[in-house]
Amino acid sequence: MGAALCASSAPLPGPAAVAAPDVTAYAYSDDARTVQAATGTTGAAGLEPGATYRSSLSLSSPAGNQGRSPDESQGQGHGQGENQGRGTGGEAAKAYFRLELDDVSNVYVAVTAIPRAGSELAVGDGISVSVQDADSTACSRDSAIIGASKSPQPITAWGARELLPGRGSCHGAGTYYVVVERTRTRAGASAGTGASAREEPWELEIAPVSEPALRTAVATSVPEEWDSATPTPPTGAPVTVRGGAGFAKATAVEQGVWRDEIVPGQTLFYKVPVDWGRQMSASVDLGSADKDSGYVVDALDMTLYNPVRAEVKDVSVGYGGRQKSAALAPVPPVRYVNRYASASATKALRFAGSYYLVVHLAAQVDDRFGAGPYGLTLRVRVGGSTQAAPGYAGRSAPRGFFDVGARDPELSAGPGLTSGNASGGAGASDGEPAMKAVAVGGIGAGSVLLAVLGAWTLTARRRAAAQMRANAQNPTA
Repeated sequence: MGAALCASSAPLPGPAAVAAPDVTAYAYSDDARTVQAATGTTGAAGLEPGATYRSSLSLSSPAGNQGRSPDESQGQGHGQGENQGRGTGGEAAKAYFRLELDDVSNVYVAVTAIPRAGSELAVGDGISVSVQDADSTACSRDSAIIGASKSPQPITAWGARELLPGRGSCHGAGTYYVVVERTRTRAGASAGTGASAREEPWELEIAPVSEPALRTAVATSVPEEWDSATPTPPTGAPVTVRGGAGFAKATAVEQGVWRDEIVPGQTLFYKVPVDWGRQMSASVDLGSADKDSGYVVDALDMTLYNPVRAEVKDVSVGYGGRQKSAALAPVPPVRYVNRYASASATKALRFAGSYYLVVHLAAQVDDRFGAGPYGLTLRVRVGGSTQAAPGYAGRSAPRGFFDVGARDPELSAGPGLTSGNASGGAGASDGEPAMKAVAVGGIGAGSVLLAVLGAWTLTARRRAAAQMRANAQNPTA
């Protein structure tokens, strides 16, 4: 007992040291399945909603090219936009994958392309993703490009087969195809510098998700009025976190102020639970450098993605060595009926679930201002009032995908702000690790004491039973 008490009174450990970040490879889902990309519909590998897949895509598509192994190249990259183009050495590559769909579920397929770190890219290098039926009818089309920074980073585009009343085709059950294409602007295709690097295969992460139908149909009119005022960013002592290296490894954060570090060429992923009726906003601050000479266009980029990894909003800011801040434009609350809106940002806010903040620092910052790391502060606010979930008639795949559920156990700090008021606030203070150590130490000491007392009690009972048996065998007069 004395030893246990001495152990509980030992000095408390200080805050855990956090290693400086490196530009790490993209972090895929642990259970991602490797699939071969087909160059046509014949032989296209099947995708199942709820699973995650790895594949790859080359720039040119000579006959018989089936792509390369997903282990041949990895890297970082990001951007968004409509783009059509041709690549050097042949027509831009296309990769085909197959879906077998029913006639009652919406299906969304996000494709993240990862250029090799260090690649020389053009502004228009990117991908397009479309979903087509067996008769070549396009159900949807989206694209993403690297952008003005030309910095290698993950870029994500998505496709969908949606069952919207009175809108579009692709409503029947049957075979559908996901078509992924590498795209380049004509200016990028004609540029000689770095052309061979741009022809290297890009890795792909593919994440199909299904959304069940509703038990009862709802109105399709989208509310025109919502609080579009720019929210006040949270203030207070920031909580230290380390951002993830992919969607599947995104670090869980919530309303509050979060501190991290980033190096040039790195992309960090964070996820925020946003329930039905809630309204999310975020801003990012980049710390100053040791010098302020030179300038990098679109040095810092932050993009908000919805649970199926469709882009909601994006913001970029240049960097001249002095501290900079960028905030996402206000977006409406999360509502099921947003899918019927005309604006793409509003349409993307159609689900509850984990929303992703993806932050990238351009590799060119290293050339101008050094390797860093650079201080990063993320400010997240979740306002509005929680509303009832729509009445889904079945289960999503993955199961519970559009539920916020209980507070994520991966959250690195206290509860932060949970209401929609404008007062500042953040998560737990930097002293929380010590408080956790006190709690753990107290629980540990208590457990030892209970074990010792239990042993004493058991020994006493055994001795009493033995004495009773002895008395029964040798009774006294």
